[in-house]
Amino acid sequence: MPLKLNVGLSRKVGQPDYGSRGASVNLELELDSSLVSDNSRLQERIRELFQLARQSVDDELDHPHQTSSNSARQDQSPNGNSHRQEAPRAATQSQVRAIHAIAGRRRIDLVAELRGRFSVDRPEDLSIMQASELIDALKGTPDGNGVQR
Repeated sequence: MPLKLNVGLSRKVGQPDYGSRGASVNLELELDSSLVSDNSRLQERIRELFQLARQSVDDELDHPHQTSSNSARQDQSPNGNSHRQEAPRAATQSQVRAIHAIAGRRRIDLVAELRGRFSVDRPEDLSIMQASELIDALKGTPDGNGVQR
């Protein structure tokens, strides 16, 4: 009589805006019942199956748009709303603080700068890349006496 080995693995990863993505896999394999009496071989088969499950879940979470089985889900955001691309990562709190500090030191009208460059009113509305770009630009802006730092 064959021995059935069933291994399941599930993992969820957090996403921006309180979302998450998950992947799970369940594998079932029939083994020769003689493995019951050979613990080391049975353990090895279990390890192999778990490794296969782990690799499959990792691959799915690392490359969610590369498999055709995921194509039905790729248009869904973490909260179920339909869209094609994930929103860019938001500016970090450290970037927001730096933008406020640099603009304050240099007496720059931050709202005007944000509206002119990015069409937003607050640094919190910038992406991480936009915030980085703005910080670099603000650092290169001359202060009130014309000295560039």
